[in-house]
Order: sequence, then structure tokens, then C-alpha cells
Amino acid sequence: MPGAQTCCRNKNKNWWQNKLFVVTALIFILVAFSYIFPAFEAFRKVLFQYFKSIWWAVALGLFLGGVIDYYIPREYISKVLSKRSALTIVNAVFLGFLMSACSHGILALSIQLHKKGASNPAVVSFLLASPWANIAVSMMLVSLFGLKGVLVIIAAIIVAINTGFIFMFLEKKGLIEKNMNIVEVPLNYSIKKDFYGRLRNYKFNLSSLRKDLEGVMNGLIMLSQMVLWWILLGMLIASLAGAMIPAHLFHRFMGPNLFGLIVTLALATVIEVCSEGSSPLAFEIYRQTGALGNSFVFLMAGVVTDYTEIGLLWSNVGRKVALWMPAVAVPQVIGIGYIFNLLIK
Repeated sequence: MPGAQTCCRNKNKNWWQNKLFVVTALIFILVAFSYIFPAFEAFRKVLFQYFKSIWWAVALGLFLGGVIDYYIPREYISKVLSKRSALTIVNAVFLGFLMSACSHGILALSIQLHKKGASNPAVVSFLLASPWANIAVSMMLVSLFGLKGVLVIIAAIIVAINTGFIFMFLEKKGLIEKNMNIVEVPLNYSIKKDFYGRLRNYKFNLSSLRKDLEGVMNGLIMLSQMVLWWILLGMLIASLAGAMIPAHLFHRFMGPNLFGLIVTLALATVIEVCSEGSSPLAFEIYRQTGALGNSFVFLMAGVVTDYTEIGLLWSNVGRKVALWMPAVAVPQVIGIGYIFNLLIK
């Protein structure tokens, strides 16, 4: 299995070559400096705010990824999320709606779905839909923006679905990589029958419970080696930028025009914030500028131009997939944001 081979490669590396160790060590060094050099104090505060906001989402994403790795057969994912059909994209977006994890937590789940056989268009749709169309964040957006929050959610779903269909076309033309983890599933294969068969044969006792726990933890650890260092690197860069860029610049250059949208996109790309943390910031932009389109761009930039997610796609899914995602999604986000600013006051 590809996952087992990855795990083995990580074990054979020297500890100082482990990317997770290197990034973690760098964070600890900078935090230690912040107690000695006052110039780093703002960085430490921003970093701790990030940890406080997203640790649970990352932990939940990794745990669910471990559960998927151990319990969900590849045939299930390949059956539901690998076919070249509209239903595959709809299933991916709907699955994203059910996942109450922010963009950082959803990274682990996306890579796990890829490992289990989801097509690359489905993975991208899931990745775009989950942070802003999931149940928890949807409720938060509606509570902040009212009915306009519903428009933001619908627009995010539209971007996810459109991007999924475009990626299906790109895959058909050979312009992006295909997922080699997909397994062939017979046409008469029934997930329901297979699930009930496994359930009937399962014997619940302490031994099986211990085996299950070990299996989930092994999947969690393997997934952590793949994605956690990217998440920490993203938080490190975002904390440095958040501490050094004055807050008033966010409002001064984010007017309800094309220039303001582009500036919003650029700043949101650098200032990486978890979806739960971005929602209040997006509302503050709206309150200060009256530009709903800018708020939408700020929210979506955390996914479509996020260097953490693009880096993960680059190293785990495919370089072409990573490059095409912002190329396809960013024009849609800017276009919808411009329409929002033009029509909604």
C-alpha cells in the first residue's frame, strides 16, 4: 500500500531530516526568542491565538483521517468519489458540508480521501466546500451576516461544484494527474451489503477494541507525518505576517472595487486564518467597508490561494492539481466578489 511505503520511508530518515521535527523546532526557537527579544512578542501572541483557534480542528481532522484509514475500505471511496460523473462532485460537496472542521482540519481528511481512492476532482471539490459550507461555519456566517451569509455559503458551494466539473474536464484531457489509488469496483458492488457483512463478522471485545485503537492511531500518525508539518509551516508564516502588518491597512485598502478585491485576496493569502477565525474578521471587513464581495474574497482566499493547501496538494496529490486549483478557482472568487459589491449594498 502507498501509505505503508510512505510510513516506512519516514522511519528510515534521520530525525533531523524529518520535516515535522524541523518546523516544530523552528517554532519553538522563535517562541523562545520572543521571551528574550521584545520584537518577537507580537509573533508569539498571534501564534498562540492560532493554536488556540485551530488545535481542535487539526486534531479532529487527523483523528477522522485515522478512522477513515482503518475502517473505510478503498472500495467505498472509489465507489462514491471516483467516477467521472456529476454525482461524484455533488457527493464530495455534500460530504464537505457534513464535516464540521475548518480549513486546517479538513486538510488531513482531503489527503486521506485521496489515499483511499477519491478522484482528484472530488478531492478538490471537497477541499473547497468543507471550510465554508460545513454546518458549523454556515451557522456562524448566518449569525454574523444574516441572510447575506446564506449568499456567501451558496457562492462557496457554486465555486466548489464549478471547480470540480472543470477538474473533471482537465483530467479527461490529461492536463492533471489521475489518482493512482483508485481501485476498480464491480458494477454490482454494494456498499450496504459489504458493510452489513463486516458488521456481522465483527466480534466486539477488549482485544478487538485494542486492535481498532492501534489501527486508528497508526493511520493518524502516518497522516500527521504527511500534513502536520505543512499546517505548522502555514501557521508560522501567517503568525509572522499577522504580527508585522498593521491592522488598519486591512481596512484602508479594501474598498468595494476591483483593486480592493485584489488587495483583499493578497492579504488573505498571507494572513492565513482558520475558517472559524476568518468569519469574524470577514464580518469586520464588511462592517467597516460595506463590501460583501471583499468579505467573500477574504473567506475564500483561505482555501483557493492558501500556500499550506497548495503545498499539500503539490506533495501528495499532484503538482498540476496544485497549480490548476488557484488558476481555476481565483477568477470565480474575484468575479463573484465583484458581483456582490456591485449588486449588494
